[in-house]
Amino acid sequence: MSNSRKSIFFFFILFQFCNINSISSSELQFPCNPSLNSPYPFCNKSLSVTVRAQSIVSLLTLEEKIQQLSNNASAIPRLGIPSYEWWSEGLHGVATNGPGVSFVGPISSATTFPQVLVTAASFNRTLWYLIGSAIGVEARAMFNVGQCGLTIWAPNINIFRDPRWGRGQETPGEDPMVASAYSIEFVRGLQSGNWRREREIGPMEEDDGMESLMVSACCKHLTAYDLEKWKNFTRYTFNSVVTEQDLVDTYQPPFRSCVQQGKASCLMCSYNAVNGVPACAKPELLQKARTDWGFKGYITSDCDAVATVFEYQNYTTNREDAIADVLKAGMDINCGTFMLRNTKSAVDQRKVKEEEIDRALLNLFSVRIRLGLFDGDPREGKFGELGAQNVCTEQHKTLALEAARQGIVLLKNENRFLPLNKNAISSLAVIGSLANNVSNLLGDYVGVPCSPMSPLEGFQEYVETIFFASGCLDVSCASDDGFDEAILIAKRADFVIVVAGLDLSQEHEDLDRVSLVLPGKQMTLISSLASVSKKPIILVLTGGGPLDISLAKKDSGVASILWIGYPGESGGKALAEVIFGDYNPGGRLPITWYPQSFTNVPMNDMHMRADPSRGYPGRTYRFYTGDRVYGFGQGLSYTSFKYKLLSAPQKLSLLGNFKAKSSKKIVSHVSYMEVEDVESCDLLRFYVKLSVANIGEFDGSHVVMLFSEFPKVLRGSPQRQLIGFERLHVERQQAAESSILVDPCNHISMADEYGKRVMPLGDHIISLGDLEHVLSIQVL
Repeated sequence: MSNSRKSIFFFFILFQFCNINSISSSELQFPCNPSLNSPYPFCNKSLSVTVRAQSIVSLLTLEEKIQQLSNNASAIPRLGIPSYEWWSEGLHGVATNGPGVSFVGPISSATTFPQVLVTAASFNRTLWYLIGSAIGVEARAMFNVGQCGLTIWAPNINIFRDPRWGRGQETPGEDPMVASAYSIEFVRGLQSGNWRREREIGPMEEDDGMESLMVSACCKHLTAYDLEKWKNFTRYTFNSVVTEQDLVDTYQPPFRSCVQQGKASCLMCSYNAVNGVPACAKPELLQKARTDWGFKGYITSDCDAVATVFEYQNYTTNREDAIADVLKAGMDINCGTFMLRNTKSAVDQRKVKEEEIDRALLNLFSVRIRLGLFDGDPREGKFGELGAQNVCTEQHKTLALEAARQGIVLLKNENRFLPLNKNAISSLAVIGSLANNVSNLLGDYVGVPCSPMSPLEGFQEYVETIFFASGCLDVSCASDDGFDEAILIAKRADFVIVVAGLDLSQEHEDLDRVSLVLPGKQMTLISSLASVSKKPIILVLTGGGPLDISLAKKDSGVASILWIGYPGESGGKALAEVIFGDYNPGGRLPITWYPQSFTNVPMNDMHMRADPSRGYPGRTYRFYTGDRVYGFGQGLSYTSFKYKLLSAPQKLSLLGNFKAKSSKKIVSHVSYMEVEDVESCDLLRFYVKLSVANIGEFDGSHVVMLFSEFPKVLRGSPQRQLIGFERLHVERQQAAESSILVDPCNHISMADEYGKRVMPLGDHIISLGDLEHVLSIQVL
């Protein structure tokens, strides 16, 4: 583990539970109240989770069972079981989007971390884990005072496939390996309540998938969901036509990792259809998670997604068939009321068997039992001490600040214009409607932040004389009415910072963009300011979606460009620290920034691979063949780093049931091996050992990214593929060593046209910056 990761980890542990006071005395309803001497087997904690859940289901009438199939599950008074609201949100902090969360009560705010895409830009697994853990602590604390549920419908791990997608901001980006790694860390942190770090004490012990939970995480949206509204396509009716090749090596890996390594206790099926079948009614998706991936948990629909099967997608001719299809596919609960209103009719018509409802309820009650909701008063249980004193703590707010720092990406810095010397600035002009605004910098799925700070407030901690003008009245910037004031202060000040980009008026759930350029007259304002300022200007970009800022990139009047995304409640402070040199930026873009011409590519085309025969350029850094404004993994520092490869194998020999396989469609003599035929994949794992030297004048963190270029064995081979990454902190004029574990069966493999995972034979080019290393994979 790098020094930076150790320091942030131990800081978090040190303060996690200090100053614990008595929790709120507000009354919670709970089953298995010891004072009532409950005789039911489901209250017997010595029994297994499954036996206890079966006990509950066996005691319910059909009507009571049906009342459990909604996110707002009804109470069962005769058994002492209270109602339960399944829908709570915690994407990057406890959020108000779901009815399970309220900020009216002893807890009036919660830590708002940077939006997920910004956190992903840190490429720091430890940070992801700690954020998940902090959100889990705050959610459990809020539950203990009656203000939050324990089933958090996060993370969103869909691939950020198209730059116009309004919800791309919620995801870890475009790379399936990064999305997989994020899902594992965030889910483990959110669910575990284990404030030790697994990699410090070794891997978690194997379990039966029924371990206790602090809160339950839900990986969404299964699968191939990344379109809100484009032309005549909407997420409610869209049919994602996906090849088996793309499904296996792009869309599904994050969900598989979320289940197998993250041990997520919930999956959410998406609105869209996949190859003609609604996702929530597709057994090949939902049952595969249980049978092939070992999923132990419940599957919820997205909200009203069961209704859309009948009402919007017209997949069935009646309501009862829609319910039958989703239950048979393996879905357990409907966010919405459609199943409450129509399941009894489906049973009466013999389209749904009561045993199918029982299966769903077994999964639902198992998760509630794992959460400790049938162990008596939860405030006397494992997490009972958590309360208001554990929300918006100094350590959580510091973690939010650190996350914002690590996620900021420096895209341009001509002549080392940044950092600014805070002791040599007499005046500063800050321009942009987003500069003096906090709420627009939080992103979607948010609650009430603890201690928000705008960029303008952050700058005021460094510079005494600041001139401010909005320039544009809002982000849409339809008018130039405020330009004259902005130009006037730009002429007066020593330095000019322009905050531009996107906010939720341009991109959010149910709203995709139609353009990749800056909204309205924003670019005109930037160019005007760059032409009149005393020195080149600093451009700060907000928002989740990639932007075509080619004009600013080429403009010598724009010295530096920083992307801050939606940096959360501490983003203003983090930005100021970066600009004035108290923090050296080290973030990397987790997505490709495409030119405006990419908007000619149909958003509904789900193919990842390029197809020159129809002028299709492909998607993401792995397959896109067109021009880029900025590439995946780009990001600058105030210092310079130099790599040295210390050790890596030159040859891997595969053992297995090898059948001389070749791709006749490509080159007949080039072979590959199916991963399922490889013996002992674990024994093939190896470390790439490397050294990173900081040869500049600033201490700084650096993201090491290890890529592989495959031999061209099969059609659709990636141009290159990320196979490992690590964030290191290296002091100036010092070096740090790191070892990156490579798992060839997972990292140096791809899906063939039939969706089979294969490992190409021949020479693979392993690259680390400008360094290249040849790894030859052969069969004994």
